[in-house]
Amino acid sequence: MTVEEIGRIDGVAVQAVALGGPDGPRARVMTYGARLTELWVADRQGVAADIVLGHADLAGYQATRAYLGATCGRFSNRIAGGRFVLDGRAVQLDRNEGANALHGGRAGFDRKIWEIAAVSARAVTLCATSEDGEMGYPGRLTMQVRYALDAADRLWIEMTAETDAPTVVNIVNHSYFNMAGHGSVMGQRLRLGASHVTPVDADLIPTGEVRAVAGTAFDFGALRDIGAALPGEAGFDHNLCLSGPLVAQWGEALRFCAEAVDPASGRRMEVWTNEPGVQFYTGAHLAGGHPGKDGHPIAPFTGFTLETQRFPDSPNQPHFPSARLAPGERYRHLMAFDFAPAR
Repeated sequence: MTVEEIGRIDGVAVQAVALGGPDGPRARVMTYGARLTELWVADRQGVAADIVLGHADLAGYQATRAYLGATCGRFSNRIAGGRFVLDGRAVQLDRNEGANALHGGRAGFDRKIWEIAAVSARAVTLCATSEDGEMGYPGRLTMQVRYALDAADRLWIEMTAETDAPTVVNIVNHSYFNMAGHGSVMGQRLRLGASHVTPVDADLIPTGEVRAVAGTAFDFGALRDIGAALPGEAGFDHNLCLSGPLVAQWGEALRFCAEAVDPASGRRMEVWTNEPGVQFYTGAHLAGGHPGKDGHPIAPFTGFTLETQRFPDSPNQPHFPSARLAPGERYRHLMAFDFAPAR
């Protein structure tokens, strides 16, 4: 484990924490945006590659809004019109994507410099506060994000929050994965534990319908080439409804979310979560301008996200799983990543 200062923003130090060692997966986390900036995973030959996209330096993360590796909130994904009614009170949020609110607004959690609350050789806990009225959200929210490598070399991300007034919370990890390390992800394969999708309008706001995926482009019930499944030039940027029950898995109640495989190397990842949905985005709007790590370009379709979450616009869709958090309750979002190579 190492902790180093990698720069300053408005005079405040930004730190990076390296977790793990030479054997097994290792990760690097940055306090700016509580970001996962590196995740090294071995292939079937034991050769490790960094499977998350990231910038070469801090300036790249500051200059772009692709949310690479970031912790996003207070409410991640989109809220129509940047408004909703909570307990009879109209709430107006910062609108940062046209008329809508996206990932918590212009100054969301991805723009905060989080503090290190605890650190060890294989785990780090980061903490931050979102004040009442910040980006329009009611209630003072205290948050923690914990990244940890367990004894079986799984990566865990635990996102927790508590509030002093009723609010809505949907905190996600916005890592872009590339199981080969770099290049196009179109030849990589994906399986999702999802039976339904929430269709969207032209602004990517859910219409309210919950539609079965069987026989459609969204049907990833078996491993499928991502490129062959693309529904159009824009690719995927959709919430899929995870259909499996919560089961006892690795000491927690989790449901299967996804399996991703690079056929060439055999590098493989399973994702499990306790959330009801996942935003599968194939990165059509990723763009250059700021270099990626080791000179690898950040370009369309060079990474995909698996953002486990509450459904987009759920504060305006009463039949979607609720994102409401009240005083005395604890929000807890878990992600577990298992990296056994494909045979």
